[in-house]
Amino acid sequence: MKTAIVATLVASAAAFAPTKTSTQSTQLNAWINDQVGITPPVGFFDPLGLSSGKDEATMKYYRESELKHGRVAMAACLGWYLNAGGVHPAFNSELSNDPLKAMVELPLVGWLQFVLGCGAIEWLAEQIKARPGYNPGDLLGAAYWVDNSDEGWVMYQNKELNNGRLAMLAITGMVYQDVFVGNYGDMIYKQLVR
Repeated sequence: MKTAIVATLVASAAAFAPTKTSTQSTQLNAWINDQVGITPPVGFFDPLGLSSGKDEATMKYYRESELKHGRVAMAACLGWYLNAGGVHPAFNSELSNDPLKAMVELPLVGWLQFVLGCGAIEWLAEQIKARPGYNPGDLLGAAYWVDNSDEGWVMYQNKELNNGRLAMLAITGMVYQDVFVGNYGDMIYKQLVR
């Protein structure tokens, strides 16, 4: 029994060990060598092998998704603390300080504003992506003014990617803590079990 547990722990730890395989495509190798966001100590982190054998268009889609999710997660982390601190821009006295409870208490008109606002931003982003020479995540057109040969610009992009990655983990932890540790978790659980 102890041998099986040790073997399982070693096998799961080995999944995160850096490996060099000869089966990676040259396109992926070119992507790894040319892109920002590959920072120490992890380097190119893909433990599930999702990028193996993908073409450049798919990898750009992945980068676009990573940037978008990271930016949304950073905004969500900020909003979580503002909400928990009692700052509600539109419905100050009516909503709870618990962000998940406030989400349920938000009136329909608030949800309508949220959905229309997000839809407008998504529509605008799709229009910007259609322009020639678009780089993933470059919605403001910074690539027209500076390229990846500028160390300051590369450092800025690496910081944004790493902060977004951290924020994705952080907001997941905040929601988990609120649902499973906080008081509101009992109410959600009762609603789901019904």
